[in-house]
Amino acid sequence: MSAARKGRRSAGSRLLRLLIMLIVLLLLAIAALVAWYLLAGRVPTPPPGPPPAPGRPDAQSADCADVQVVAIPGTWESSATDNPFDPTANPASLMLNITRPLAEQFPGQRVQVYTVPYVAQFSNPIALPPDGQTSYNKSRAEGTARATEAIASMHANCPLTSYVLMGFSQGAVIAGDLAAGIGAGNGPVPQDLVLGVGLIADGRRDPATGSDVGPPVIGVGAELSLNGLKVPGITMTGARPGGFGELNGRVAQICAPSDGICDAPPNAFTPGNILASLARVGEYFNNPVHALYNSYVVDQSGTTATQWMTNWAAERVRSAPTPAHN
Repeated sequence: MSAARKGRRSAGSRLLRLLIMLIVLLLLAIAALVAWYLLAGRVPTPPPGPPPAPGRPDAQSADCADVQVVAIPGTWESSATDNPFDPTANPASLMLNITRPLAEQFPGQRVQVYTVPYVAQFSNPIALPPDGQTSYNKSRAEGTARATEAIASMHANCPLTSYVLMGFSQGAVIAGDLAAGIGAGNGPVPQDLVLGVGLIADGRRDPATGSDVGPPVIGVGAELSLNGLKVPGITMTGARPGGFGELNGRVAQICAPSDGICDAPPNAFTPGNILASLARVGEYFNNPVHALYNSYVVDQSGTTATQWMTNWAAERVRSAPTPAHN
């Protein structure tokens, strides 16, 4: 065999080995990507509501509070092991500025304040090395499950107790999703037992639903703005189908202008909106407004967002029914 032929055969062998190696690497990369998505978690499916109760009793146990306030903290403001009746995971949690004053205003027989303990994290999907946090999808799923379980358990034991749902940031997304399920007749409690829903910086905020409180906001929640975006562990789910249903008139929502979580450009991925969306990007850089709702003023009297929510929730409690006890 000539040297030239041997050379061509050797080059062909090397090319074949290289091609096989590239195919193997490609398959490994695809497998890693699939595993990445699966481990990061998918969008949580709201658990089905309980079957309709055959009827309500005339009275409930003496240890049942008249109202349960269910508060869901935002990202990095809770822990899966936190005490729901005395949360200490993050002493700076925004919701504490609402729940503590509420608990001080009313006796335990009137109000039980339950702060949902969940992982409350938002992992960066492209961090290298990985940041070790739980993904948004998994965190949101855990928060949804924990809140649903708490409400369903309370309702099973105290069928005449009413509810106020509240949340901030990721917690507002969870509380809003629960409210949407209840408003559609598919939640852990009947619609008439929900006195109100208070959302601060809701990532699924839709100006067409609920009632906005404070200065006008031109944008929408980030999940509406980026609807359809899917990266490992982060799925932007868009608007809530059907809004809040029967609870729509009982939902109050606060969003500060230029807070990119709840005041993002509408339909940012739509070609006709790209330039307008890019024009707003500068508003979000080095903008601390999302962390300042405890001092963000919503009316001419100087009432802050947390003060307003506290007053609003207290009024819901004061006007709530007082069930008989046995």
